[in-house]
Amino acid sequence: MRIGASYWPARDALRVGGDFYDVFPSEGPGSTAMVALGDVCGKGAHAAVLTGKVRQSLRTLRLLERSPERLLALLNQAMLPPVRERFTTMVLADVAPAEHGRVHMRIASGGHPPPLILRRDGRVEEVGLRGMMIGAVADIRVDVTDIVLAAGETCLLYSDGATEARGGPMGREFYGEERLRAALATCVGMPAHALVERLEQVIGDWLRGNEHDDIALLAVQSPERARLSLARPPNGEERHE
Repeated sequence: MRIGASYWPARDALRVGGDFYDVFPSEGPGSTAMVALGDVCGKGAHAAVLTGKVRQSLRTLRLLERSPERLLALLNQAMLPPVRERFTTMVLADVAPAEHGRVHMRIASGGHPPPLILRRDGRVEEVGLRGMMIGAVADIRVDVTDIVLAAGETCLLYSDGATEARGGPMGREFYGEERLRAALATCVGMPAHALVERLEQVIGDWLRGNEHDDIALLAVQSPERARLSLARPPNGEERHE
């Protein structure tokens, strides 16, 4: 897979905040990779501290459990009171190669905005997941589903800072999911890093310098399959490249 990612903190001077993303690489043949994107409560340094705890907890729990939905349930138990106001929304996805150059993703969500899929023909599909916030209550519901990305297709994870960016002609209108979907549809054929840069540019143009919440973007892409070409060397024998 290919990865493109962006983090745009609400307070540029601090470069810290409550949104985060992470990538857990596979550990050899037969194992899967995992990606995560989340949004903890609060802003600034306090939120950054909680973000660090969440990311470290994920890394530790992954030593014991690989299922995304089970990982979110375990993380929920680790974040429960007595400490109050320690909760997060999050999307976790297990990522593995599939047949014919495709990528399989098992996605679990705890109260986070649903991921978007950009298909090769320009269609943008919403992955219908919601679930419940992690760390708020003891008995949570985690939504989970499986998707497949064909070669060149992309799954975009994002925080609500992207859709709630206020701007436009009057400077007060939310960017919104519809505009995000429309912008994503124009990114067909772009590699993951260029796709994320394009979305950054579009959202930045909408903001027009206005203040905004933390914004995190993470694009997971199934790369285009390598094309087979034939070259004929001087000795006349065909060579595959």
